[in-house]
Amino acid sequence: MNTETSVEAIAKALKELGHPTRLTLYKRLVKAGHQGLAVGKIQEELEIPGSTLSHHISSLVSAGLLKQRREGRTLYCVPDYDQLNEVITFLQDECCSDEASLDERSADEQL
Repeated sequence: MNTETSVEAIAKALKELGHPTRLTLYKRLVKAGHQGLAVGKIQEELEIPGSTLSHHISSLVSAGLLKQRREGRTLYCVPDYDQLNEVITFLQDECCSDEASLDERSADEQL
């Protein structure tokens, strides 16, 4: 992934997670783990109408944050942990790097 695509993908993921219902939904799915949850179970737990839930799931899928799998007649939603880690890594990647540069410059100036 090039830097532009990466920034765009991260921005889209953060945008979709910026909605309270989608954030709640995603957090619940992350808690469920690698097996995910059946859509019916999600709807029951979060008390969201089916059409509304479908809209939120579609948004998270389009951002690459969720995958879906079908087992018979049951549709499961599963977090894409690789994408989640990319978002987290992007946010943490350069954490405090300016401070390190300032510390190095201050040390150089004292010499």
